[in-house]
Amino acid sequence: MVRAKKHYGQNFLNDKSILDKIIQAIPNGIENIVEIGPGLGDLTQELLKISNVKAYEIDSDLIPLLQNKFQKELECGRLNLIHKDASEIACLDEKKYFLVANLPYYIASHLILKVLEDENCLGLIVMVQKEMALKFCAKYGEKDFSALGILSATICDCEILFDVNPEYFSPPPKVMSAVMKMIKFREYKDFCHLDTFKRFLKECFKSPRKQLMGNLKNHKAKLEEIFQELNLKLNSRPHEICVDSYLKIYEKVKEEYERKQQ
Repeated sequence: MVRAKKHYGQNFLNDKSILDKIIQAIPNGIENIVEIGPGLGDLTQELLKISNVKAYEIDSDLIPLLQNKFQKELECGRLNLIHKDASEIACLDEKKYFLVANLPYYIASHLILKVLEDENCLGLIVMVQKEMALKFCAKYGEKDFSALGILSATICDCEILFDVNPEYFSPPPKVMSAVMKMIKFREYKDFCHLDTFKRFLKECFKSPRKQLMGNLKNHKAKLEEIFQELNLKLNSRPHEICVDSYLKIYEKVKEEYERKQQ
């Protein structure tokens, strides 16, 4: 019997209906799927019915189990099993791919941002802690709206598909999980220098309860001008500004951020 390892953030999903809902949500025509943390291979087994799969597994104890379970798929090349930490891989695949995974909570945010920056990634369906899913999929005006929501909304159509109760895992986690879907419609390079954009957003949300004008006080003159153009209230807080307005504000101030970066 394989026991889940806490230091790897392992919680094995034990409900087939959840797997079926994940598979049904994958867009048609996907020919190459990357999976992070296949675990016992239950999701992998379903993914192989619709696509080739490249799976990254960090746990050396699970590699023999997966090799035995998917011997035929490995031999014919349908499955490529990689014994590495996906968070340390610069590029998860050289070809266009779609990410499907039950992500360990402790590295989920890092991995999601990593694949969003990857031009080969077409999108993703991942299971994460519900609190994190709310941040990535939040709309402006909602209390969970933050820099993560803006980073995802500028290049993806995002939605939370469904919640997953702790009882569907072994061992059950202490938090509610959720499956979210993000389909990319453009790349960051199409409209921004990513490092500059991240620095700008970090400053915007450094004090979420304060007014945005206060967080960006070094750009007050330009902000007053654009706030007037966009019909924004001068006392607006960061979560009260829509993504489109953030992009227009960024255009006004990005040169100053780029100079600081040099």
